Amino acid sequence: MREKLLLIMIVFLWGWVAAGQADFITKDEYARMLYQNPRGIGCDKCHGKHGEGMVLSSFIKDGQIVELRAPKINNIPIKRFYNSFEKKSNLMPVYFLTDKEKAYLYYYLTKTNEKERIVSDVN
Repeated sequence: MREKLLLIMIVFLWGWVAAGQADFITKDEYARMLYQNPRGIGCDKCHGKHGEGMVLSSFIKDGQIVELRAPKINNIPIKRFYNSFEKKSNLMPVYFLTDKEKAYLYYYLTKTNEKERIVSDVN
């Protein structure tokens, strides 16, 4: 009898612990947090809050105003998005992201872009 009670308690505790290990943040929250701070500086600092791109700096060269821009990244094909992490850039820092992290970033950007399209279609 004592062994059965002990076994029931162990099974109960195991189930209780396993239930407590469920994801504590949603996919959307994780993706947003990753976009805002993947490894030091967030993507949002250059590409904008939702990947819409932005002017980083402007200067005058040969009498003309030149803008240094981070491109819009919330509407590019997934292959191009993944490749952008592989090629060297004089501007974009190197991020050592896993394929899963890149997938979350792409999910965040495309989902955000979809929401913006729906809102702009309504207005």
